[in-house]
Amino acid sequence: MNWYNGFAKVTARFSGRPAVFVAAIGVVVAWMISGPLFGFSDTWQLVINTGTTIVTFLMVFLIQNTQNRDTEAIQLKLDELIRATRGAHNALLDLEELEEANLDRFKMRYRKLANTARRQLDRGATDTGTPEP
Repeated sequence: MNWYNGFAKVTARFSGRPAVFVAAIGVVVAWMISGPLFGFSDTWQLVINTGTTIVTFLMVFLIQNTQNRDTEAIQLKLDELIRATRGAHNALLDLEELEEANLDRFKMRYRKLANTARRQLDRGATDTGTPEP
């Protein structure tokens, strides 16, 4: 779906601009001003409800697509930093793909390291370096 990624990217960039936000406010203001002309009818209300529902429905998919790509890119960059850092644990690469139980084990390990480091800081030690022997 290469065309969709491109479309989502362009649309997300365009819709995030201040001018588009101002235009959306303009549409809402025009709708409000037109209320007395249409007697605040059910149809008048339905126009804004339908329009905003459709825009919101479509934007959810576009925003989710761009968020997924951004998150994946960030994960790859973090993976590269882990891979390239001497002393880093390569087991942390692709961590986001693990099951919850495995993530919890890693989390507990790092909580213990953090608690140990805090206790050492309280005793005047430094908080740098690699905690493993």
